Amino acid sequence: MFSAFCSRNLLAGLFLRKNNFLLIDEPTNHLDMAARETVAKYLNGKTGFILVSHDRAFLDTCVNYILSINKSNIEIQKGNFSSWYMNKKLQDNYETAKNYGLKNEIKRLTITAREKADWSDRIEATKIWTHQADRGYIGHLAAKMMKKSKAIERRTEREIEEKSKLLKNIESSEPLKIHPLEYHAQRLVTLQNAAVSYDETEVFSGFSLSLMQGDRLALMGGNGSGKSSLLKLICGESIPHSGTVTVASGLIISYVPQDTSFLTGSLDAYAAEQGIDVTLFKTILRKLDFARVQFEKDMRDYSAGQKKKALIARSLCQRAHLYVWDEPLNYIDVISRVQIEELILTYKPTLLFAEHDRTFCNNIATQVIAIAH
Repeated sequence: MFSAFCSRNLLAGLFLRKNNFLLIDEPTNHLDMAARETVAKYLNGKTGFILVSHDRAFLDTCVNYILSINKSNIEIQKGNFSSWYMNKKLQDNYETAKNYGLKNEIKRLTITAREKADWSDRIEATKIWTHQADRGYIGHLAAKMMKKSKAIERRTEREIEEKSKLLKNIESSEPLKIHPLEYHAQRLVTLQNAAVSYDETEVFSGFSLSLMQGDRLALMGGNGSGKSSLLKLICGESIPHSGTVTVASGLIISYVPQDTSFLTGSLDAYAAEQGIDVTLFKTILRKLDFARVQFEKDMRDYSAGQKKKALIARSLCQRAHLYVWDEPLNYIDVISRVQIEELILTYKPTLLFAEHDRTFCNNIATQVIAIAH
């Protein structure tokens, strides 16, 4: 949706190319918060670069211009993401209000023009029944009224032309919905002194948490700290661990994994496999800006962002007591991120998630807990 003047595989290249003009495409995907802050501070000291990113806090730190590729034009605006987004919302609200006013004015003018034209025709028709001396005056009145009607029509055309210039750059997004289940008890998940290790290599230890119904808990930690392993453990996967892990009996969990590479085949087949309504599934994808043509493609040919949206849409179709999402925003555009935030704040599902988008975490998390690495 926009580019801004501002994977770990990119980091070394960034720091080595000190004298080059940098062109950087989504550098924050899969980077943890500490790495994002490091890259943002480095770029903030650069004199020139162009980057594409969907991380709002990252952009606010390191850019001073926003290049916006809109639906009908391209604009460059001085400032960071927050100032650009605020101005965009103000412009969208102004155009929406003006469009509403012009729509009502056009309707009024159209009715008025038709009434005056009809009145002119009726007056003109009375000439045949009128004394010869009065016919000229009646014709004059009819012509005058028709002239007014034509003037109103021309004004209406100008209003319609002005209206046609509005709303072209508004990023319309329908609100998403989710219908979480209510569990009969408040405590859903408890971990006490939990530890995870692979091949005798300890990933983390001494970790405890208590997840209550209604919580939106953000799981923080650097890459490799064991966040994904912990989420999989809670979801019931066989992860080598010690300590106490207690998940409420009969708890229904909807899980969005970090990895999307396993997605293949058609959307219809995937929906049937997951036991979800395919019509609802596709409706949610449309709201997430999926083009209908994508419905006919094999999911293996989807972009990384499209695959992640497919996983999120599947989760939104599922009624669950607990939603567990592992880095749900990787490759997801800003408009969709805002949609997902609004969904969570509206429906307040119980959510356990790992995510490195600081703005998203700040906006929706009711609690933050870190895994020491």
